[in-house]
Amino acid sequence: MTDPRELANLDLQIYSAPWCGDCRRLDRWLAEHGLHFPKVDIGTVVGAAERLEAATGKQGIPYFLVNGQRFVRGYHRELPQGLDGELLVQELLAAAK
Repeated sequence: MTDPRELANLDLQIYSAPWCGDCRRLDRWLAEHGLHFPKVDIGTVVGAAERLEAATGKQGIPYFLVNGQRFVRGYHRELPQGLDGELLVQELLAAAK
């Protein structure tokens, strides 16, 4: 099993919004693991939503920006629980390489 604390040393930003249910789910998961990363509110940061959509082709959030270059989704809509922490950690670690 991958330890979520491995994410603590990564350069991550979270593109999200306060009204987003998936974002709140991600926030709870991060808090449970003592992880905190800067957030970019797509509703208030000028150009953030457009940057995310241009890079991902998606309008859904949350997304992590890894090392200022690569976006990784912060949800798993295809799964019943909506977020698999183990899978998320693996995806973020792989994107950081």
